[in-house]
Amino acid sequence: MHDVIPTTTGSDRSLLAVSLACFAVAGVGTVAVDAVELTLGATALAIGGVYCVARYAQLVDRRTLARTALGLWLAFLGVAGSHAVGLETIGSVTPGPAQATVVALTAVTWATLLAAAATTGFLGFQEYGSPAPADEADEQVLEGETPDYSTR
Repeated sequence: MHDVIPTTTGSDRSLLAVSLACFAVAGVGTVAVDAVELTLGATALAIGGVYCVARYAQLVDRRTLARTALGLWLAFLGVAGSHAVGLETIGSVTPGPAQATVVALTAVTWATLLAAAATTGFLGFQEYGSPAPADEADEQVLEGETPDYSTR
């Protein structure tokens, strides 16, 4: 009998959800009050969100990551359209407190923007992330040629 470590199906999505929550709280935290403490806290949350996206990018394949990035960019563009109308205008026509709607739309805007940028960045790292090209001297040594400079 083989020992297999069980994995939870869909556990990669929880990392994406945590990153979205971190980005949303970070975005709202800097909008309310202009204080250094809130900015530092929001920065720490944003770093945590990027870490969760990085872990998510390691767990899924390129196709899934590309679809996630595309979906997040489309969601961001949809939410960004509300800024053209005006968040206060939308808040005044929706039921409930207008300020709550403004804060919620701000949180969703920041969450989708930062998550879309992070997933796109990590997709780029997966697609094009190869080691830096060797310089000419290293290539010559690898090919068996001697470099132009003398070695000891």
